[in-house]
Amino acid sequence: MSYTDIISTIGVSLILLAFFLNTFKYISDNGKLYFALNIVGGAFACYGSVLLNSLPFIILEGTWSVVALIGLAKTFSK
Repeated sequence: MSYTDIISTIGVSLILLAFFLNTFKYISDNGKLYFALNIVGGAFACYGSVLLNSLPFIILEGTWSVVALIGLAKTFSK
């Protein structure tokens, strides 16, 4: 497994973990952990996409992280 594969796998795994935990009601979709997993997972997946030079996935994963970051920021403003 290459460095790029490892980085991308970590990122996608974190995003899927957040999805799984939320789907089965272990964490809230408005909780800090949910947003943190999505931010870090999206960032890793985005970086992996940069290494692969895959523009559509750079945009997707970069946007994923930014939106999750905005969601996290909103939890602190409540």
